[in-house]
Amino acid sequence: MVLLWLGFTLFFALPGGLSMPVARRKHRKKQAAGESFPGAPRTCPVCSARLERGERVKSSVFPSMGGADRFMHIAGCVYCLEGGRRRVCPVCGAVLRTDDFLLARLFEKPRRSHVHVFGCTRCKMRRK
Repeated sequence: MVLLWLGFTLFFALPGGLSMPVARRKHRKKQAAGESFPGAPRTCPVCSARLERGERVKSSVFPSMGGADRFMHIAGCVYCLEGGRRRVCPVCGAVLRTDDFLLARLFEKPRRSHVHVFGCTRCKMRRK
């Protein structure tokens, strides 16, 4: 019984255990103060800045066409829009200009919404 508890504690209950994906564990070691990994709650998807309560990401959400999800454009947070932080696309890694934005889909749920980022205007709107 003790070995079962010890195994569970080592692999799942400790911060940075196997319950967290390997890529995120490595990224957490490198992050500086005020930064977070992409996709974390209260994080700007453009510059990965950790947002405090009340700070918002500037975005435009378009009406749904009969589905459960909506299309949206994400410009960024106050830190990256004012030029204080580097704006990077989380999909292709390109450095974004001030007029570029992220393309995403918003899934609205009763208690919480979920955003899936497809890419930026550079990687998703290229002419072929």
